[in-house]
Amino acid sequence: MSDVLTLAAEARDRAGKGASRAMRREGRVPAVIYGNKEAALPVHVEEKRLMKLLNTGHFMNSVIELEIDGKTHRTLARDVQFHPVTDRPIHVDFFRVSADSLVTVNVPVRFENEDKSPGLKRGGVLNVVRHDIELKCPANAIPDDVVVDVSGFDVGDSIHISAVTLPANVSTVIDRDFTIATIAAPSGLKSQEAAAEEAAQEG
Repeated sequence: MSDVLTLAAEARDRAGKGASRAMRREGRVPAVIYGNKEAALPVHVEEKRLMKLLNTGHFMNSVIELEIDGKTHRTLARDVQFHPVTDRPIHVDFFRVSADSLVTVNVPVRFENEDKSPGLKRGGVLNVVRHDIELKCPANAIPDDVVVDVSGFDVGDSIHISAVTLPANVSTVIDRDFTIATIAAPSGLKSQEAAAEEAAQEG
């Protein structure tokens, strides 16, 4: 399960582009907390701490507890805007959630047991169709990743979501049996098979 991330924030008493620019010069990033039938709350957070959390790789699919004036707001990051030139974060949208809220998040896919796949052992190539999967799950039980076991899969096989065991109370947003990855033949194996097919046709 994803760890809960914590981030100190301060209420923003001034709005507008000028105030936001001044804030960024001081190493702060403007943000807003909204949702859960409450009024939107403009805040700002420290850029260094925000960057540290962004670099965890789980920022967009972890509960983030924003601490403001001694009060904790449980949120999910819904959008991070970056400067087109410097790539620094310039604004963040946080969405309020309660512990029992059902939330929709994109969770990264992780493949395991590649040494137990006959296709990969023969030099096949794992073609990843989906690097992350959109899941519906409780806010307090967001998985770190979707684990795909490739044991037993051979060249030409497709790996579908039905081959994956998801945690309890977690489901995919897409309700069909979609493909996560395929195991393609390496070019050498393809040419051998083509030559064998040709010889069989000639024979």
